[in-house]
Amino acid sequence: MRLARLFLLLALLPLAACATGKDAVSQSDTFEFVSPDGQTTIHYPVEQRKKVANLKGQSLREPGRDLSLADYSGKVVLLNLWGAWCGPCRAEARTLQAIVGSGRSRGIRVLGINVRDNPKYAADFVKDLGLDYESIFDPSGRVALQLRGLPLSAVPISLIVDKRQRVAAVYLGAVLRTDVQPTLDSVLAE
Repeated sequence: MRLARLFLLLALLPLAACATGKDAVSQSDTFEFVSPDGQTTIHYPVEQRKKVANLKGQSLREPGRDLSLADYSGKVVLLNLWGAWCGPCRAEARTLQAIVGSGRSRGIRVLGINVRDNPKYAADFVKDLGLDYESIFDPSGRVALQLRGLPLSAVPISLIVDKRQRVAAVYLGAVLRTDVQPTLDSVLAE
């Protein structure tokens, strides 16, 4: 009988560990991604936004020059994780270029983070598509890992960062302009 109770207790222990309480959501002041119910598009109300870590790394276009998200303070930033090896990233890059082209004068910027790539392939990708927005070259994924909780295997990923460098929205997967433009405009108006 004792053995049966011990076995039952050991069998139920992992289930108890999976139970969630208030700690199921990040309690820190720094952004940590949690996908509620597996959603792929998440919008954060102003009062729930958390600051992004100061992402910084080398420029893809100008190796040796450092880029930082802090360089864009006071701007609304569409932060995009991409790879030259990623088919959906190619189509999405044209959308991002159009967004930055029409939004630059209004204070909208795009900052890419190129992950798990070869520098030549990444540079060719940018050149072939005529992209003029900056990208951080992050072949190891160390910069991207500062965006805690994001599934980096699900590239492309886009985040809209408000003027105070807090995450306003997350999009897992390729975006269309109609997906992000209303949020960019709304965050810009804040």
